Amino acid sequence: MRRIPLLVLLVLGALVLARPLAQTPPPSGVGLPAKLTGAEFWKLSTDMSEPDGNFRSENMISNEMVLPMLLPEVISHAQPGGVYMGVGPEQNFSYLAVLHPRMAFITDIRRGNLHVMLMYKALFELSADRAEFVSRLFTKPRPAGLTTTSTARQIMDAYWEAKTGDEAAYTANLNAIVTQLTKTDAIPLLAADVDGVGAAYKTFFFYGPAINYNASTLLTPSFGGNSATYWDLMTQADATGKELSYLGSEEKFRWLKDFHSKDLVVPLVGNFSGPKTIRAVGDYTRSHGALVTTFYLSTVEHYLRDAGTIPIFCASVASLPTNEKSVFIRPGNAQQFMQVNAPAARAAGVPAAPAGSRVGQYQLGMVVPMTGGCG
Repeated sequence: MRRIPLLVLLVLGALVLARPLAQTPPPSGVGLPAKLTGAEFWKLSTDMSEPDGNFRSENMISNEMVLPMLLPEVISHAQPGGVYMGVGPEQNFSYLAVLHPRMAFITDIRRGNLHVMLMYKALFELSADRAEFVSRLFTKPRPAGLTTTSTARQIMDAYWEAKTGDEAAYTANLNAIVTQLTKTDAIPLLAADVDGVGAAYKTFFFYGPAINYNASTLLTPSFGGNSATYWDLMTQADATGKELSYLGSEEKFRWLKDFHSKDLVVPLVGNFSGPKTIRAVGDYTRSHGALVTTFYLSTVEHYLRDAGTIPIFCASVASLPTNEKSVFIRPGNAQQFMQVNAPAARAAGVPAAPAGSRVGQYQLGMVVPMTGGCG
């Protein structure tokens, strides 16, 4: 073989080095599973979770009336595919329904939130449309006239007035939920978790659409407070009247129903400043060639600061596979709470509630990059 002159090799090498390096596209999440079995779903939940913890309230529903301000910002920062992380109950659904991640992990310090999420999973799967979903959620017979084109407000108004079913109806609905989870989905739930799902469902039966942040599984008749009811949360709308919650359209509901049916919303038990859960989600995401694209924080950071554990949380976040487009969703923090009355909330896009309903805490929100945005 003829030898290539050294000068030619050097020139060719210089040309190669001079060429701009091709930008490697970020992982799209195509390595994540398209669906899980019930056993796989439960193994992920069990393996990634930490021991049950405590919080000052049960948080059966959120109190975050922020969608008119926050959801457009979330959509503008949306990164397709990847993994969504979140905390708390139903507010996650309104973000999932517009972000369309490939997989979601919902982490909460209390195992009670896992039970609420399992309850919702079964209700999505059992219900053909939004009206049936709300009927099952509150054990109320479906009012006449509700269709797939009904607005969220029309649906919630109808169920606000509807009479709650009796104990037999509640029991039948609960049995359907448990059967869906343990038989149809084949999730090997522990007896204590089946009981926990029942306690969560009993709470929604007891309080109905007036349920708010102060409600609990203790079923205290006087739960009051100035927190938003389920009616308030589901009927949030922008200045044009477009409804924003996950019950705002049949299309959102169908997407969530399909996502839950594939077992891709995995509830976890874990402290945000704990040693395991957040890092376990990161390891799983990384091992499937994906990114954590969105992390909904609620107001957890406020409590971590008070406890002096925010550095632990930030170190766990730093271990997650992210890119420059990955974002935190912060509906508010201790410095950003804004208390307003009902007229001011309506002026900001929140419609009037039925008699007996309350529009509560209204918060300023933020969507910020995860890179360098912790703490």
